Amino acid sequence: ALCNGRKADSRNKRKIFLTKQQEPVSGGWSSGMGEHLVNTEVNAERIAAVESCFGPSGHPLAVPGRVLVGEGVLTKMCRKKPKARVFFLFNDVLVYGTVLVYRRRYTGQHLLPLDTVSVEDLPDSESQANRWLIKTRQKSFVVCAATAPEKADWLHHIADCVQRLLQRTGQQPCVLHAAPWIQDSVTDICMRCTHTRFSALVRRHHCRHCGFVVCRSCSKQRLVMPHLSAKPLRVCTLCYGQLVAARNAGGAGAGAGAG
Repeated sequence: ALCNGRKADSRNKRKIFLTKQQEPVSGGWSSGMGEHLVNTEVNAERIAAVESCFGPSGHPLAVPGRVLVGEGVLTKMCRKKPKARVFFLFNDVLVYGTVLVYRRRYTGQHLLPLDTVSVEDLPDSESQANRWLIKTRQKSFVVCAATAPEKADWLHHIADCVQRLLQRTGQQPCVLHAAPWIQDSVTDICMRCTHTRFSALVRRHHCRHCGFVVCRSCSKQRLVMPHLSAKPLRVCTLCYGQLVAARNAGGAGAGAGAG
């Protein structure tokens, strides 16, 4: 099956292409979250095509009232290195996965409910352009688009979908977000003690509260952070002290993720 019913073309991997009927709308995005496509055959076919690309390892995506608003390939800043990931924006969820064969086979599907999602613009860095931050309750990460207009489109339409969903459901915006992990390549030394140097024998670890790259000695403590996991998670010495103090004081922000 061909995702979105289009012939695969590697030259257009990074171009955003979105749901439409006959003629493309402004910027290639479907206006109004594609509400005119609810319960239409074309929308059902496109969602089925995405399900087919993920195969049996993916979650069912055909939900009453769900519309495929847009899709495209973005660069996700992963722990080890940047990696291409395919993203699908629906009117209630953001889905992404690993590209095996573009528009034919994807794996590693992740679903991010839009009622927990917010986006934050980021300035370009020396090595990364057109960046922004996707924040959710359980996971936050930086992505990059190929062009500035593509970035602007993603920021606008994700925010629009989130706003419309919250208005429809009467929910309040999520204010508790996980901290994005700093990439391993950013530092060769522990970001807490600043003297332990990482090597093949000295592993890097990440604090689940602040996202810093830390050594084992600076991250021996574990704490339960309910918005992330029911199990105790690794935290650095600084965050551990702050979180324990806040919990002992009955602070409302105890356990809250940075960012």
